Amino acid sequence: MSRTIRYQGAIIRNDHILLIKHREYASGDDYWVIPGGGREDGETEEECVEREMMEETHLNVTVKRLLLDEPGHPDEAYPRLKTYLCIPMAGEAYPGYEPESEAAEQYAITEVGWFDLRDETTWETKVITDPFTYPLLQRIRTVLGYSKVINYQGG
Repeated sequence: MSRTIRYQGAIIRNDHILLIKHREYASGDDYWVIPGGGREDGETEEECVEREMMEETHLNVTVKRLLLDEPGHPDEAYPRLKTYLCIPMAGEAYPGYEPESEAAEQYAITEVGWFDLRDETTWETKVITDPFTYPLLQRIRTVLGYSKVINYQGG
């Protein structure tokens, strides 16, 4: 099945978003992303997101709504990205696995982390300097109302 859309979940709890860290085997590099992947035959978009969140974070989530539907980056595998707002319902977040052998041969999920949407100054440098994840997080923050206004110092 050709996968042209990456279905990803913005898992939000107490003003924090959950990211997973991938470590590439070939280079040893690691980077933070929001969990997600491709839809399987017979799945709805919401079922896909729920399954991906369970596989990659061990969290049972409820999909609330579509946040973003946008083109993917030209260098990435998916030409389109759909990001859904997810609320954790059960489980404790810890690194999951990549069931697809192609991806599992390239990287592992090594860590999970909750990042405060209210204060990006608390984020790891790898998140802030990432050319894909950081802009995505800014778009998610904007859609959810966590805009840069929170850094306003005026009177």
